[in-house]
Amino acid sequence: MQKYIGIRLIAGAVIIAFFCGCATDPYTGERKMSKSAAGATIGAAVGAAAGALSGKDSRQRRRNALIGAGVGALAGGGVGYYMDRQEEKLRMQLQNTGVSVTRDGDNIILNMPGNVTFNTDSADIRSNFYDVLNSVVLVLKEFDKTLIEIAGHTDSTGSDQYNQSLSERRSASVGQYFMAQGVDRMRVMTVGYGEMSPIADNATPEGRERNRRVELTLVPLTQG
Repeated sequence: MQKYIGIRLIAGAVIIAFFCGCATDPYTGERKMSKSAAGATIGAAVGAAAGALSGKDSRQRRRNALIGAGVGALAGGGVGYYMDRQEEKLRMQLQNTGVSVTRDGDNIILNMPGNVTFNTDSADIRSNFYDVLNSVVLVLKEFDKTLIEIAGHTDSTGSDQYNQSLSERRSASVGQYFMAQGVDRMRVMTVGYGEMSPIADNATPEGRERNRRVELTLVPLTQG
Protein backbone atom coordinates (compact mmCIF):
# COMPACT_ATOMS: atom_id res chain seq x y z
CA MET A 1 0.00 0.00 0.00
CA GLN A 2 2.78 2.45 0.91
CA LYS A 3 4.61 1.58 -2.33
CA TYR A 4 1.44 2.26 -4.33
CA ILE A 5 1.06 5.68 -2.69
CA GLY A 6 4.67 6.52 -3.46
CA ILE A 7 4.25 5.58 -7.13
CA ARG A 8 1.14 7.75 -7.37
CA LEU A 9 3.00 10.72 -5.89
CA ILE A 10 5.83 10.37 -8.40
CA ALA A 11 3.42 10.02 -11.32
CA GLY A 12 1.52 13.07 -10.13
CA ALA A 13 4.76 15.00 -9.89
CA VAL A 14 5.58 14.34 -13.53
CA ILE A 15 2.18 15.65 -14.61
CA ILE A 16 2.42 18.73 -12.39
CA ALA A 17 5.97 19.39 -13.53
CA PHE A 18 4.92 19.34 -17.15
CA PHE A 19 2.24 21.99 -16.70
CA CYS A 20 4.14 24.10 -14.16
CA GLY A 21 7.36 23.96 -16.13
CA CYS A 22 5.91 24.87 -19.52
CA ALA A 23 6.28 28.26 -21.17
CA THR A 24 5.09 29.60 -24.52
CA ASP A 25 7.76 30.25 -27.16
CA PRO A 26 7.12 33.86 -28.34
CA TYR A 27 8.23 33.03 -31.90
CA THR A 28 6.49 29.71 -32.57
CA GLY A 29 3.63 29.81 -30.06
CA GLU A 30 4.57 26.31 -28.91
CA ARG A 31 4.52 25.17 -25.30
CA LYS A 32 7.97 24.13 -24.11
CA MET A 33 9.04 22.66 -20.79
CA SER A 34 11.51 24.50 -18.57
CA LYS A 35 13.93 21.82 -17.39
CA SER A 36 14.80 23.65 -14.17
CA ALA A 37 11.15 24.12 -13.16
CA ALA A 38 10.22 20.54 -14.04
CA GLY A 39 13.23 19.15 -12.22
CA ALA A 40 12.44 21.10 -9.05
CA THR A 41 8.83 19.96 -9.04
CA ILE A 42 9.68 16.32 -9.69
CA GLY A 43 12.42 16.44 -7.07
CA ALA A 44 10.05 17.69 -4.39
CA ALA A 45 7.42 15.06 -5.14
CA VAL A 46 9.97 12.24 -5.34
CA GLY A 47 11.24 13.37 -1.94
CA ALA A 48 7.68 13.29 -0.63
CA ALA A 49 7.15 9.81 -2.07
CA ALA A 50 10.36 8.55 -0.47
CA GLY A 51 9.25 9.97 2.87
CA ALA A 52 5.81 8.37 2.53
CA LEU A 53 7.48 4.99 2.15
CA SER A 54 9.54 5.36 5.34
CA GLY A 55 8.54 5.53 8.99
CA LYS A 56 6.96 3.04 11.36
CA ASP A 57 3.50 4.62 11.66
CA SER A 58 1.15 6.96 9.81
CA ARG A 59 2.22 10.09 11.69
CA GLN A 60 5.89 9.41 11.07
CA ARG A 61 5.33 8.64 7.38
CA ARG A 62 3.37 11.87 6.85
CA ARG A 63 6.06 13.82 8.68
CA ASN A 64 8.79 12.26 6.54
CA ALA A 65 6.80 12.92 3.35
CA LEU A 66 6.37 16.61 4.17
CA ILE A 67 10.02 17.04 5.07
CA GLY A 68 10.96 15.19 1.88
CA ALA A 69 8.79 17.59 -0.10
CA GLY A 70 10.72 20.54 1.29
CA VAL A 71 8.45 21.69 4.13
CA GLY A 72 10.79 22.83 6.89
CA ALA A 73 10.54 21.11 10.27
CA LEU A 74 10.39 22.86 13.64
CA ALA A 75 13.20 22.43 16.11
CA GLY A 76 14.09 23.14 19.74
CA GLY A 77 12.40 25.99 21.56
CA GLY A 78 10.77 27.13 18.34
CA VAL A 79 8.25 24.28 18.58
CA GLY A 80 6.49 25.59 21.69
CA TYR A 81 6.43 29.17 20.43
CA TYR A 82 5.02 28.09 17.07
CA MET A 83 2.23 26.10 18.72
CA ASP A 84 1.55 28.94 21.20
CA ARG A 85 0.91 31.32 18.31
CA GLN A 86 -1.28 28.79 16.54
CA GLU A 87 -3.29 28.14 19.72
CA GLU A 88 -3.82 31.87 20.21
CA LYS A 89 -5.10 32.29 16.64
CA LEU A 90 -7.45 29.31 17.01
CA ARG A 91 -8.90 30.60 20.29
CA MET A 92 -9.60 33.95 18.64
CA GLN A 93 -11.24 32.36 15.62
CA LEU A 94 -13.33 29.84 17.57
CA GLN A 95 -14.80 31.98 20.35
CA ASN A 96 -18.50 31.20 20.92
CA THR A 97 -18.59 28.52 18.20
CA GLY A 98 -19.04 25.48 20.46
CA VAL A 99 -15.57 24.17 19.53
CA SER A 100 -13.17 23.89 22.47
CA VAL A 101 -9.41 24.39 22.23
CA THR A 102 -7.16 22.55 24.67
CA ARG A 103 -3.41 22.07 24.91
CA ASP A 104 -1.65 18.76 25.55
CA GLY A 105 2.09 19.43 25.66
CA ASP A 106 2.99 20.73 22.21
CA ASN A 107 -0.22 19.35 20.68
CA ILE A 108 -3.45 21.31 20.25
CA ILE A 109 -6.82 19.53 20.42
CA LEU A 110 -10.02 20.92 18.94
CA ASN A 111 -13.19 19.23 20.17
CA MET A 112 -16.05 19.60 17.68
CA PRO A 113 -19.28 18.33 19.29
CA GLY A 114 -21.45 16.20 17.04
CA ASN A 115 -24.55 18.26 17.86
CA VAL A 116 -23.03 21.31 16.13
CA THR A 117 -21.14 19.61 13.30
CA PHE A 118 -23.53 16.89 12.08
CA ASN A 119 -27.20 16.06 12.18
CA THR A 120 -28.17 12.89 14.04
CA ASP A 121 -27.10 9.72 12.22
CA SER A 122 -25.47 11.72 9.41
CA ALA A 123 -21.94 12.27 8.12
CA ASP A 124 -22.91 15.38 6.16
CA ILE A 125 -21.46 18.55 7.70
CA ARG A 126 -24.16 21.00 8.77
CA SER A 127 -24.35 23.99 6.45
CA ASN A 128 -24.15 26.45 9.34
CA PHE A 129 -20.84 24.89 10.48
CA TYR A 130 -18.90 25.65 7.30
CA ASP A 131 -18.00 29.13 8.52
CA VAL A 132 -16.43 27.61 11.63
CA LEU A 133 -14.46 25.10 9.57
CA ASN A 134 -13.34 27.90 7.28
CA SER A 135 -11.98 29.75 10.31
CA VAL A 136 -10.00 26.63 11.25
CA VAL A 137 -8.74 26.30 7.66
CA LEU A 138 -7.35 29.85 7.73
CA VAL A 139 -5.21 28.98 10.75
CA LEU A 140 -4.19 25.58 9.38
CA LYS A 141 -2.96 27.16 6.16
CA GLU A 142 -1.06 29.89 8.00
CA PHE A 143 0.64 27.37 10.31
CA ASP A 144 1.55 24.72 7.76
CA LYS A 145 4.21 22.99 9.88
CA THR A 146 1.50 21.05 11.67
CA LEU A 147 0.12 17.54 11.14
CA ILE A 148 -3.67 17.26 11.38
CA GLU A 149 -5.17 14.12 12.91
CA ILE A 150 -8.97 13.98 12.64
CA ALA A 151 -10.74 11.42 14.82
CA GLY A 152 -14.44 10.60 14.78
CA HIS A 153 -16.22 9.34 17.93
CA THR A 154 -19.77 8.17 18.70
CA ASP A 155 -21.84 7.28 21.74
CA SER A 156 -22.73 3.66 22.53
CA THR A 157 -26.19 3.75 20.92
CA GLY A 158 -26.38 1.26 18.05
CA SER A 159 -24.10 -1.58 17.03
CA ASP A 160 -20.32 -1.45 17.29
CA GLN A 161 -20.00 -1.95 13.54
CA TYR A 162 -22.40 0.86 12.67
CA ASN A 163 -20.80 3.28 15.14
CA GLN A 164 -17.36 2.51 13.78
CA SER A 165 -18.50 3.21 10.21
CA LEU A 166 -20.27 6.45 11.20
CA SER A 167 -17.21 7.74 13.08
CA GLU A 168 -14.99 7.02 10.06
CA ARG A 169 -17.36 8.76 7.67
CA ARG A 170 -17.62 11.84 9.88
CA SER A 171 -13.87 12.24 10.25
CA ALA A 172 -13.48 11.71 6.50
CA SER A 173 -16.05 14.45 5.81
CA VAL A 174 -14.04 16.97 7.83
CA GLY A 175 -10.77 15.86 6.26
CA GLN A 176 -12.13 16.07 2.74
CA TYR A 177 -13.49 19.54 3.39
CA PHE A 178 -10.11 20.75 4.66
CA MET A 179 -8.36 19.35 1.60
CA ALA A 180 -10.95 20.89 -0.73
CA GLN A 181 -10.11 24.26 0.83
CA GLY A 182 -6.43 23.86 0.01
CA VAL A 183 -4.95 22.14 3.06
CA ASP A 184 -2.13 19.83 1.93
CA ARG A 185 -3.47 16.27 1.92
CA MET A 186 -0.12 14.98 3.20
CA ARG A 187 -0.83 16.79 6.47
CA VAL A 188 -4.21 15.13 7.01
CA MET A 189 -5.03 11.77 8.60
CA THR A 190 -8.59 10.65 9.35
CA VAL A 191 -9.58 7.82 11.66
CA GLY A 192 -12.73 6.56 13.37
CA TYR A 193 -12.86 5.18 16.91
CA GLY A 194 -16.57 4.43 17.08
CA GLU A 195 -17.68 4.17 20.70
CA MET A 196 -14.27 3.04 22.01
CA SER A 197 -13.08 6.34 23.55
CA PRO A 198 -15.90 7.97 25.55
CA ILE A 199 -15.18 11.16 27.49
CA ALA A 200 -18.46 11.00 29.45
CA ASP A 201 -21.01 8.50 30.78
CA ASN A 202 -23.05 6.91 27.99
CA ALA A 203 -25.81 6.16 30.52
CA THR A 204 -27.05 9.77 30.36
CA PRO A 205 -28.28 11.89 27.41
CA GLU A 206 -25.78 14.59 28.34
CA GLY A 207 -22.92 12.09 28.39
CA ARG A 208 -23.88 10.59 25.03
CA GLU A 209 -24.02 14.08 23.51
CA ARG A 210 -20.47 14.80 24.70
CA ASN A 211 -19.24 11.48 23.29
CA ARG A 212 -20.60 12.26 19.81
CA ARG A 213 -17.73 14.40 18.54
CA VAL A 214 -14.92 14.94 16.07
CA GLU A 215 -11.52 15.76 17.56
CA LEU A 216 -8.69 17.45 15.69
CA THR A 217 -5.21 16.94 17.11
CA LEU A 218 -2.64 19.35 15.69
CA VAL A 219 0.86 17.94 16.00
CA PRO A 220 3.98 20.05 15.30
CA LEU A 221 6.11 18.92 12.37
CA THR A 222 9.49 18.05 13.87
CA GLN A 223 12.48 15.99 12.80
CA GLY A 224 12.28 13.64 15.79
